[in-house]
Amino acid sequence: MISWVPDAELPGYQQFSIPLPGARTYPGEPEHEAVATLVRHAGPASSRAVLYVHGWSDYFFQTHLAEAVESWGYDFYALDLRRYGRSLRDGQLAGYTADLGEYHQELDAAVEVIRDEGHDHLVLLGHSTGGLVVSLFVSDRPGAADAVVLNSPWLELQSLQAWRPALAAAFGAVGTLSPTRALPMPDPGFYRRSISADEEGEWHYNHNLKGDPAFLPRVGWMSAVMRGHAAVAAGLGIEIPVLMLISARSDPSRTWNDDMHRVDLVLDVDALAARAPQLGDHVTLIRIHGGRHDLALSQEEPRRRFLDEIRRWLATYGPGSV
Repeated sequence: MISWVPDAELPGYQQFSIPLPGARTYPGEPEHEAVATLVRHAGPASSRAVLYVHGWSDYFFQTHLAEAVESWGYDFYALDLRRYGRSLRDGQLAGYTADLGEYHQELDAAVEVIRDEGHDHLVLLGHSTGGLVVSLFVSDRPGAADAVVLNSPWLELQSLQAWRPALAAAFGAVGTLSPTRALPMPDPGFYRRSISADEEGEWHYNHNLKGDPAFLPRVGWMSAVMRGHAAVAAGLGIEIPVLMLISARSDPSRTWNDDMHRVDLVLDVDALAARAPQLGDHVTLIRIHGGRHDLALSQEEPRRRFLDEIRRWLATYGPGSV
């Protein structure tokens, strides 16, 4: 029996805690039962639904995205994966997994809940690492969804594609001995500066759930991500339509400039674009000029275009389109 309760983060939303029996506990963690958290805005009102999956060091808070999706005639759901956001428990390794396939468990459960609530058609929407997770999931689960929308999906390493096999081998060797060892990856804080209303951005969110320093990239996690990248490079063969949206430009500068409000500060968008053909046979790639890494958090004009492009694409290729 599904028991929806008021959401802990967003007024007017509801959440449901998904138990994950048999989920792994990693070295250094207490024996917590891992959970994922499904969030919805309201009860079912349509036969079509969108399920959103967040990126690294993130959680669902983008209510304007949910409202846009609902205005297109879809019910909106979001999933906070295990060890993220609403699902993170004291003592757990924030954001950690040694296998992206672990997330199939909560995705399977979320899809089942959404189907049981009367939705005959489902679109998966993934951002950044969540875009990689969603891509791997639909490749392994034909029929689980009718279409996929990817918001700056992390499909390849930043400017290091040629080095990935060697890096993967090195990380694999280290990971055998110390899988949860933290990796030194300095963050100048420019992305947070560009989006947070506490700095130069416009978005209010819980800083303990998004961008918290407790989210440490670790060796085993990086190895899992690189295995996902290798799977994409080999070709996922996704059988349903895929829409991939990325910013027009990246900026790896180490000195702040105002143009950083209008670029991807996290990933190499050209490396992402090069991987789009490996997703499947029906892939639409759109670049959003002025877009940030999370295109849904871009400034007003590129954000509007991002949402308009999804709406038009779903009207053509989404479930129930003519």
